[in-house]
Amino acid sequence: MLSDPTPTSRAEDGRQIPLLVWRADGPLRAVSSGPLGGGIGVRHWVLNATVPMSYDRDDPAAHLTALAADLALDGPGVGLLTGVDVTEVVARTDTGVRAWATVGLGTPVPAAAPEPAALAQRVGTVNIVVYVPARLADSALVNAVATATEAKTQAIVELGLPGTGTPTDAVTVLCPVDGPEVAYGGPRSTWGAPLARAVHAAVRAGGDRPVVPWSDRLTG
Repeated sequence: MLSDPTPTSRAEDGRQIPLLVWRADGPLRAVSSGPLGGGIGVRHWVLNATVPMSYDRDDPAAHLTALAADLALDGPGVGLLTGVDVTEVVARTDTGVRAWATVGLGTPVPAAAPEPAALAQRVGTVNIVVYVPARLADSALVNAVATATEAKTQAIVELGLPGTGTPTDAVTVLCPVDGPEVAYGGPRSTWGAPLARAVHAAVRAGGDRPVVPWSDRLTG
C-alpha cells in the first residue's frame, strides 16, 4: 500500500524548499518516466521535489538520490522534479485507485508540434502519481501510463489550453507485487477506467486554479 504523501522541506541555497514524500509499507511494482527510478521495477517510495525556475543542474538523478538519502528513504524509489509548490498537490480517488497530481500548465504544447516551442520561464510540469490496488502486468503498467496521459490531456483540453501536456511532464504508476496479475490498463479496463477518472479529476482541479511558480513567490 502507498501512503498519503507527507509534505516536508529541505534547506538549499539558504531557503526552505518543499518536498513531498510517499512511502510504501512494502515493495511495490512501478513504472515511471521520472528522472530517478524510471522504467519498470520494484520501488519503495516516491519523492516529488520543488525546484526554482532557475534550476539548471544536469544531474537530476544524482540530486534526487541525495535528497532521498537526506530523508532516510531506503531502497530504490522514484524521484520527480517540478517548479510547482508540491504542497499544492491535488488528490482524487475512484473505485480504489488513488491519484495525485502537481499541476503546472504555464507551458502547454501540442506533442506533435511541427517546431520546438520557445519555452517561457513559466511553471510547466504536471507530475502524476497513481496507486492501483491490483497487481498489473508489465504490459498493463505501460498501458496505465498511456491511460493516465490521455486523461491528463482530456483535462487540459477541457481547460481550454493550447496543448496536450508540457515538455517535462512525468507519470508514475504503482501497484502491489502480489496477487493475480491484471493484463490490461486501458481506459475501458477494470482498473484503467477508474485510473483515468481519478487522474482526469486531479489534473482538471489542479489546472483550474492559478499556479504561481514557487520561486516567483519569493520575490512577489
